[in-house]
Amino acid sequence: MNIFSSIARFYTSYINPVLDITILTFLIYWAYKFVIRTNALVVLRAVIYFVIFYLIVVNLLKLETLSWIINRLYPAFLLGAVIILQPEMRKILIKLGQTDWFLTGGKRKFTSVGEVLYAASKLSQQRRGMLVVFMKSAKLEQIVGSGQKLNADLTSNLLITIFEHDTPMHDGACVVQGDKILAAGCFLPVSENYDIKKTYGTRHRAALGLSEQCDAVILVVSEETGAISLAYDSQLHYDLPMETLTKILEKKLVIKNEEKKTEDPEDEHNSAS
Repeated sequence: MNIFSSIARFYTSYINPVLDITILTFLIYWAYKFVIRTNALVVLRAVIYFVIFYLIVVNLLKLETLSWIINRLYPAFLLGAVIILQPEMRKILIKLGQTDWFLTGGKRKFTSVGEVLYAASKLSQQRRGMLVVFMKSAKLEQIVGSGQKLNADLTSNLLITIFEHDTPMHDGACVVQGDKILAAGCFLPVSENYDIKKTYGTRHRAALGLSEQCDAVILVVSEETGAISLAYDSQLHYDLPMETLTKILEKKLVIKNEEKKTEDPEDEHNSAS
């Protein structure tokens, strides 16, 4: 019994406070991400204004009639806030459900990123739009099912063929997993973020929309400007140079040096020509 009592005291004195603070920090961090990256910031600002107004009316001015009305109506205000935040809550639940929390050693390898970047650079020069989804741990069956299933080898020539000409699959997205193009012409959910720039086109809004719902990394080539951008973690990074694109993709897709292709795709195309 003395051993169990010692373990219990050790847990209460040391482990319990650390665990409590760790979990609280984690919850605060996710709440911060939720507020900053969604429309919840607008709702939070409205709630703060309401609280300030309530404190002034009740504690400072002591307006009894108005205080009585506010006390009766505040449950409706809370319900309204929940309804307004419903899309954001749905996105969080989707992300939690799609993530493989206990995935160990099963990370997918993307060894053909160079092929995608080569195709992106060529299409950028020609002012042709492009939308490629790098699928990670999240399952995207609905996205893949919305397009034409290919299960084809990932090559820059195939990507250029899909996006260079006005084919039926030109306006959709290609979903990539490993060294395969799973599907083309796929439809992505459009972002409902109010803060997105109005100059962004449908491809950029679709890329941002998918990044808000899962852990995929989406590459976009602008048809108007030729800018190559990346969307991930609910953020759109616009007009990135090729070196930055390569570094981000290698980091986000967990590509190690020994997994990279020994010959650069651009060199292969130059030597072939």
